Amino acid sequence: MNRRQFLGTTAAALASAPLAASVPAYAQDRPALPGKSLPIGVFDPPFNKLTLDQMLDRFSALGIEAVEVGAGGPNGSPHCPRPELLADPAKARAWKKKFDDRGIPVMTLSCHNNALYPDAAKAREAAKQFRETLQLAGMLGIPTVVGFSGCPGGSPTDTVPNWVVYRWPDEHGEALDWQWKERVIPYWQETVKFAREHGVHRIALEMHPNFVVYNPRTLLRLREAVGEEIGANCDLSHLFWQQCNAVEVIRFLGKQGAIYHAHMKDTAFFPQNVDRFGVLNFGKKDDHEASEFFRAVGYGHSASQWKDIMAAYMEVRYNGMLSIENEDPILSGEVGVQRSLAVLKNVREEILANAPNPG
Repeated sequence: MNRRQFLGTTAAALASAPLAASVPAYAQDRPALPGKSLPIGVFDPPFNKLTLDQMLDRFSALGIEAVEVGAGGPNGSPHCPRPELLADPAKARAWKKKFDDRGIPVMTLSCHNNALYPDAAKAREAAKQFRETLQLAGMLGIPTVVGFSGCPGGSPTDTVPNWVVYRWPDEHGEALDWQWKERVIPYWQETVKFAREHGVHRIALEMHPNFVVYNPRTLLRLREAVGEEIGANCDLSHLFWQQCNAVEVIRFLGKQGAIYHAHMKDTAFFPQNVDRFGVLNFGKKDDHEASEFFRAVGYGHSASQWKDIMAAYMEVRYNGMLSIENEDPILSGEVGVQRSLAVLKNVREEILANAPNPG
C-alpha cells in the first residue's frame, strides 16, 4: 500500500467511526449529572470596605448565589460581629435573614487561624475564635465551618510552628510523630466533640502549606483519627502547585464523602522558574523569580480545565457552594471576583446544557 492509499484508507475509517471518542471527559464512566447546579458564591474579604448592606447590594448586582463569611482569624470580616451575634440570638437571626431575604444564603462561616500554635496565649485565642464560630454556625443552622488544621512546634519547648513534611533525618520523623500524637489528634478530638455538641457536623479544613493538613493524604489521616466531621475545603490552588490532578483529587475525596467546601482559586506557573527552582518557591507580585502565584479562576488554568473540575464536583454529588476566594495580586478585590464569576457561570451553563468539552 502506497502513502496515498494509506491516507485514503485511514480517512475513510475515521469518517465511519462512531462518535464515542468525542464524548467529553466528564461524561465518561459516570452517572448522569444532577439536574440542579452548584451555587456559585464568594468568600467576602474583597468586600470588607463595604457595609453589610452595601455588600449585599453589590452581591445582588453581580449575581452571586451564596456567601462564605469570615467570622474569625486574620481573614475575619467586619460583616460578621461574632461576639455580638453570639450574645444576642435574635440579632444573629436578623443578621442571617438579611442574606436570606436577598436569596444569597450564608452557606459557610470561616475562621482561618492556628489553634495549635506553640505560644499558649496565641493558641487559646485561636481556639476560642474557632469554637465561637462553631457555636454561631450551630445557632444559625449554617452547615459548614471552614478553617485550618493548624501546626504546632516540633517539641514541647518550641516557640514557633514547625512544618515537617520529610521524615529524614530521624529527628524530623520523631518531631512529626510527636506533633500528631501530642498536639494534633488531641486538639481535634476535643474540637470535633464540641462541634457535634453544637450541631455542626462539617468542619472543612483547607489543605494548605505550613499546616499539618496540606494534601488529601494528611486530611484523611486526621479524618480517620478523629471522625467524619473532618472534611476538605478543597482549595485547588494549593494542590495545583503540589502537582495534584484536580479532577482526580475531587473524585478521590468525593467518593469518600470528604469534600465539605470548595474554594475557587487558580494558580499560575512560570515554567522557566519551576525548571530552575522547583515548586517550593512562592513569591509576591513583583518577584520575577517566583515559580507560581495565585490568580483568579481561568488565569492559571483554562476555562476548559475548570469545566472538567466543576463537572467532577457534580459527578461526586458535592453538596456545597463553589466559593470564589480572590487572592490575585493583579486582578485585586472585586475585579478578580467578577472575572472568576464569569468563568464559572459560563462553564456551569455549558455542563448543564451537556455541551462537549473537546479541550
